[in-house]
Amino acid sequence: MELPMKSVTSELRGQSLRKLLSKKKGIRVIEAHSPLSAMLVEKASYTNGNVTVEFDAFWSSSLTDSTVRGKPDTELLDLKSRLNGVSDIFEVTTKPLILDGDTGGKAEHLPYHIATAERMGVSAVIIEDKTGLKKNSLFGNDVKQTQADPIEFAEKIRLGKYAQLSSDFMLIARIESLILDAGLDDALKRALLYVESGADGVMIHSRKKDPSEIIEFAKRFRSHYPSVPLVCVPTSFNDIKFDTLVENGFNVVIYANHMLRAAYPAMLSVANQILKYGRTLEVEDRCLDIQEILSLIPGTR
Repeated sequence: MELPMKSVTSELRGQSLRKLLSKKKGIRVIEAHSPLSAMLVEKASYTNGNVTVEFDAFWSSSLTDSTVRGKPDTELLDLKSRLNGVSDIFEVTTKPLILDGDTGGKAEHLPYHIATAERMGVSAVIIEDKTGLKKNSLFGNDVKQTQADPIEFAEKIRLGKYAQLSSDFMLIARIESLILDAGLDDALKRALLYVESGADGVMIHSRKKDPSEIIEFAKRFRSHYPSVPLVCVPTSFNDIKFDTLVENGFNVVIYANHMLRAAYPAMLSVANQILKYGRTLEVEDRCLDIQEILSLIPGTR
């Protein structure tokens, strides 16, 4: 009988992100929106000579979690629904997971969310300093978005840190100052306050194609905190390579939505071609072989 996919205890999984950060200068993280996408991530690797690289962790994205359910990315999906999806991913994988916590919800509710996620084995939660109806950051000021008062957000961080169960868990503050054109000075001021308030790391986000402002932020931040984990999501500035980001001070690079974005056009094209030709012959070379599908999941045969 074929052995099932290996998993790992929640405690060991929860500890693994900090262990990775202590051993590696930079880690690669990619979005997984389903158990199958997570299994593909876990198997993905690239070898060049004697060097093999792979993804170190999963990103649970509110955007892709919402999109795959046909819902708007406005915190409409409650945390329980999203964590049910994370639980399914955990059943068939071993890598650590970082949860996109959106705004973290009401400050009074955040401690309960933190405790629930940590008990499951989530290694880190990232919350962003915005208020009101959450809109995707890449809209910038094209839609109404309001940045949180920094003092109030710092208090939210303190409440979240108070609720965590072990020193392994990480609460990371995501700063929206560059997204909302508030400037580098505002972003740095907030970053320093949030770290002083207990944040285990800082994520700086930008919607510009030129990465110069996030590189400058990293330089300024590193002059204050040489070792606090720094996170970026290079969705907009996608021409900069992982090694360059790490060389400039980033420890965690998140590819935040690419698994779902890759799947959607492929599925749509195949569906349209089947309608066009009235058969599947023309699309078979773009589909996984049926025998490979049967072998993909351990225990199917």
